[in-house]
Amino acid sequence: MRDFSTPGRSAAFASNGMCATSHPLAAKVAVQMLEAGGNAVDAAIAGAVLLGICEPQMTGIGGDCFVLLTPLGEDRVIALNGSGRAPAGLDAAVLREQGHKTVPLRGPEAVTIPGAVDAFCTLSKDYGKLGLRASLAPAIHYAEAGVPVAPRVAFDWDQLQGDLQGTARDRYLLDGKAPVAGQLFSAPQQAEVLRRIAMNGRDGFYDGEVAEDMVASLNAMGGTHTLEDFAAASCDYTDPISGGYGGLDLYEHPPNGQGATAILILNILKHFDLAAMDPMGAARAHIEAEATKLAYDTRNRVIADPDHTARLAHMLAHETAEKLAALIDPRRALPAGLPGAEAVHKDTVYITVVDKDRMSVSLIYSIFHGFGSGLASDKFGILFQNRGAGFTLEDGHPNEAKGGKRPMHTIIPGLLCRDGRPYMPFGVMGGAYQPTGHARFISNMRDYGMDMQAAMDAPRCFADAGELRMESTYADSVRQELSDMGHVVVTPPGPMGGSQAIAIHDSGVLEGASDPRKDGIALGY
Repeated sequence: MRDFSTPGRSAAFASNGMCATSHPLAAKVAVQMLEAGGNAVDAAIAGAVLLGICEPQMTGIGGDCFVLLTPLGEDRVIALNGSGRAPAGLDAAVLREQGHKTVPLRGPEAVTIPGAVDAFCTLSKDYGKLGLRASLAPAIHYAEAGVPVAPRVAFDWDQLQGDLQGTARDRYLLDGKAPVAGQLFSAPQQAEVLRRIAMNGRDGFYDGEVAEDMVASLNAMGGTHTLEDFAAASCDYTDPISGGYGGLDLYEHPPNGQGATAILILNILKHFDLAAMDPMGAARAHIEAEATKLAYDTRNRVIADPDHTARLAHMLAHETAEKLAALIDPRRALPAGLPGAEAVHKDTVYITVVDKDRMSVSLIYSIFHGFGSGLASDKFGILFQNRGAGFTLEDGHPNEAKGGKRPMHTIIPGLLCRDGRPYMPFGVMGGAYQPTGHARFISNMRDYGMDMQAAMDAPRCFADAGELRMESTYADSVRQELSDMGHVVVTPPGPMGGSQAIAIHDSGVLEGASDPRKDGIALGY
């Protein structure tokens, strides 16, 4: 139980349905969808699409999504990969010849075909109850009427406004400046796009005038995208992967998602007595940092388009984790020089919904970097993701950039099962941090007995790009001890990610938690 005399927030409890996400309006809309007779899929789509208006720096219909869900009356977990592919004309060899070492972050070369809209249409048709028109109606309304900009969104917007280019500056700046908290932001052109999707399904986006606008805009910027690339966009149902920790089974997406990295981190951590360590101390942070370095190095060698990687079983094997754990010195940081990932960043939204019938949805939705590529289509102002920056230009690598491939993806929804039954859909935002965030969230609960909200509130650190990034809430003595171990300790300029979760208790009561690092809430009825 938290100390009620100090700042903090309580978990939310409800007996019918619940949503937890990163913006209050999206949580409210999702719960209203449940109250109107919709199910978890209807509500999750409604909330997620609205997040693209409430948090345009994080996500939008020009991006991708991944989904885990449990169907009505079933305990099995289904995975839907809503990530888009590179246009057929993308070729790493050409980029290498042009002198590029990595895919340009803010150029059309990084723009992959948006996959989220096809995934939303497929989910609604296969598992929804009220239909796509009902799910998109709230986002259409708010895109036209406007939403007041929330404080964390305003913070991000101010930091990222310099990355907007051309039409994107006109659409996403107000009088040439980032909006401040409380200022209204609207996107009437996106309302029109959503209206066409509501009427015509995926064809309203991937065909006709909307697709023509996206292709013409990208071609004018030097992109190789074609109408055929957009028409071919298709999501895929896949079999989730899983691993156990502390009596819970963690379900993740297989490649091209990086979910296997979270499972590998937990498998490494099993070889250490974390419960005997101070949860906010140097020893725990050190072991987690070293496990992260080794697991991410493995990720960078293995995770790619599923048609181009064959070493997933090796990554998930307990023998692999045991050998990696043996490389960790409890008193000294591993030397610098482990291969770094391609471009990664922190901009993602997450939403989870559980309905009265206990169907659960865990959905993560992103345009990758802040405001994606920083590019938008001319007529409708659709922000393009830069997910292609997740490719490598290394010749022969499984994740080498090539037309028709899906890049390695950082966004990963999670779902925990207990005794074979769905227990907790959850997600941790934060780009590359997400696998470490999944592992820390679970470890906080299982090794240290924290409740969901406390597990989210606790300080975070992340070993990335040769640094150990520690939130400001860590004690100076802990920072010094880690520095003495050889870590390059830095404080990031802002909070590290965000998270949401809903627990389905045996009593039938739902418990929701939402990270204070974001503007959102957990809301039930």
